[in-house]
Amino acid sequence: MTSAFIAVLANPSAGRGRHRGLLPGVVDALGVAGRPVRILDAGTGVEAELACQRAVADGASAVVAVGGDGTVHRALQSVAGTEVPFGVVPAGTGNDFASAVGVPMAGLEAAEAIGLALREERAHRIDLARTRDAQGEQRWFCAVLAAGFDALVNERANRMRRPRGPRRYDLAIVLELAQLRVRDYVITLDGVEHRVRGEIVAVGNCASYGGGMRIAPDADPTDGLLDVIFASRLGRLGVAQLKPRLRHGTHISDPRVTVLRAREVRLATAGIIGYADGERIGALPLDITCVPGALRLLR
Repeated sequence: MTSAFIAVLANPSAGRGRHRGLLPGVVDALGVAGRPVRILDAGTGVEAELACQRAVADGASAVVAVGGDGTVHRALQSVAGTEVPFGVVPAGTGNDFASAVGVPMAGLEAAEAIGLALREERAHRIDLARTRDAQGEQRWFCAVLAAGFDALVNERANRMRRPRGPRRYDLAIVLELAQLRVRDYVITLDGVEHRVRGEIVAVGNCASYGGGMRIAPDADPTDGLLDVIFASRLGRLGVAQLKPRLRHGTHISDPRVTVLRAREVRLATAGIIGYADGERIGALPLDITCVPGALRLLR
């Protein structure tokens, strides 16, 4: 680690704006590392990624994301697979990655821990997942990739302009349930092919997504493996009944639900756009690889 600046990417709208006043305290808390702090200027997700990449190219000694899983997802594209350490200050609605890797949920406490870790030159190795689409484009994700019903809900919600806020997502769920249909998937795990007819498919590096839905309750982001969850045909009632159980991870006891682990995963079906960390990744087929220790986490 060098004595260069700490790059901070902050999303003021994360957590529906509840943490807008957090940033000055975060900057002060990071000061314990004894390094200047540079706030990155970005108005969109694409600008956020570019700003982080420029900061790393300019010699940032660490990148810190202040926000939720979406902000983390954007920032980690610049540091994944490198030696540049990464910090998370939870300020989103879900903070699923931060929760999974033991980051303090109090923002200032998390920032202080990052500053101390930098000063003491220590970091924890965390696995990440790397996706590759049919065009060869690669992206990293930290928590969960959805490739079934939840991906369809995300895609619909992103196309909707009203209502605003969380009710838009609730409406998207209702609309997608109304036209739910079973799909034929080919899921290849470390070279072994599984043919599945169903509606729920997800790949977890961490346990939860969507603000605490424990889709992959036993996923461990330090074991070098991805947890792959799929369910045989459930139908509208089955999907509706399964969703509340995700909060506690008890859905995996349903005999229609299968959980397997693999290092290399390929998901293929028609008409699905994959979403990871709540962000749009791209159309299936997708190849997904667990990269052990790809992130140096400050906490």
